[in-house]
Amino acid sequence: MQRLKHGLLQAAGWLFYLSLLMGIAMALPTSIFDPQSKDFLFLIGFIGIWRYSMGATHFVRGMLFLYVVYPHLRRKVRKLGAAGDPSHVFLMVTSFRIDALTTAQVYSSVIQEAIDCGYPTTVVCSLVEMSDELLVKSMWARLNPPARVKLDFVRIAGTGKRDGLAFGFRAISRHLPDSRAVVAVIDGDTVLSPGVVRKTVPWFQLFGNVGGLTTNEFCEVRGGYIMAQWHKLRFAQRHLNMCSMALSKRVLTMTGRMSVFRAEVVTNPDFIADVESDSLEHWRLGTFKFLTGDDKSSWFSLMRLGYDTFYVPDATINTVEHPPEKSFLKASRKLMFRWYGNNLRQNSRALGLGVKRLGLFTSVVLFDQRVSMWTSILGLTVALIAGFKYGVTFILVYLLWIGITRLILTLLLSCTGHSIGPAYPMILYYNQIVGALVKIYVFFRLDQQSWTRQDTKLTRDLASFQRWFNTWSSRTMTFSAFSVFVAVLLGMV
Repeated sequence: MQRLKHGLLQAAGWLFYLSLLMGIAMALPTSIFDPQSKDFLFLIGFIGIWRYSMGATHFVRGMLFLYVVYPHLRRKVRKLGAAGDPSHVFLMVTSFRIDALTTAQVYSSVIQEAIDCGYPTTVVCSLVEMSDELLVKSMWARLNPPARVKLDFVRIAGTGKRDGLAFGFRAISRHLPDSRAVVAVIDGDTVLSPGVVRKTVPWFQLFGNVGGLTTNEFCEVRGGYIMAQWHKLRFAQRHLNMCSMALSKRVLTMTGRMSVFRAEVVTNPDFIADVESDSLEHWRLGTFKFLTGDDKSSWFSLMRLGYDTFYVPDATINTVEHPPEKSFLKASRKLMFRWYGNNLRQNSRALGLGVKRLGLFTSVVLFDQRVSMWTSILGLTVALIAGFKYGVTFILVYLLWIGITRLILTLLLSCTGHSIGPAYPMILYYNQIVGALVKIYVFFRLDQQSWTRQDTKLTRDLASFQRWFNTWSSRTMTFSAFSVFVAVLLGMV
């Protein structure tokens, strides 16, 4: 009955969306759709070609990897047999300020996976609170793992995830793992799917230069319908982009939800230092440490150290998402601020590694991340200017174009194996516009960081003049950039 109700709601949602598109189309003059008419408008231009070609390239590469290349590689992995087994598996979980129910789900799945994988395994718990330690011990006693499965606690202060990771990595170093050992880094809100360890660890023996790989994510959202759909859409897009980048062994982030590394990587002092105390020297804002974005720091460290990165699409995890605010608008903006800030802080120095290290396609993708904040709002800005100067018809044409293209993009996302919903086209456009505005805002304020789960913010002991200069120079540059952008378009439209 629940599935039938869900199906009816989905059908009603799609019917409403299609009716809305038809309503916009009927409100337009018929000459708009006549190619022989002087009113016919079909203009994409260079920027549109760039944006849509990048999206099409990612889609083709993603589908090629998911349905052609990966199945071939998976057959090669299976042929390895015992030769692909690691000498030891470390499952390291970092937890702080996560509710007891989620913590119980997470550690139950981790301990059970340690039992079922069949490898010598050590569960490393990087914890802050004694209540979490007591909970883990009770679950350990209940599941009663065999002797080959060990438990190791690392107690840390609640000073942030980076410190928790670094202390955990040092604890693993004290076990003196050999070159065939692997380490899975798992977030405190990640529930492992059965068999995820066996699906991930053999790839390190197939690819001798892969230093880290990451997994496919699905989510359970503790929030409203739109918030849930927003997260699920994000994971579908993530899956497609990961598949595309995996074709070049250049996956652009080692997600903290669950990534697997060679033990020789996480025990490398340079890698530990990169994760624990990563920082950026900015020409205007000065030098500041990274509070968030450990997944980007670990990726950059792997690239700098000469390793490749990979993605295993059939190794799945389930994350429990706790929105930081009840309001969708507030929660989504807060999460975008953190995610896009992490992205942009790594972007410029990642490009500095050069095409020879990154490869041509990865360099183009990183460049696109820098310009997409402006190209994403170009169409809306032009439509508003044209609508003001020439009539509201231009805005209606633009809305129809957006509605049709986002519907097509949504249908293409169904090819990834992630479910789609009738809210996806509108959320796609929301992400495009609001995401671009958040990117522009954070681009000029890269030093501003905060966690969404814990009350931890970056504090810098700056002189009063430096604080004043950072604040007003950021505001001035944001205003100037927007003014130039709009002025150029006003002159062109």
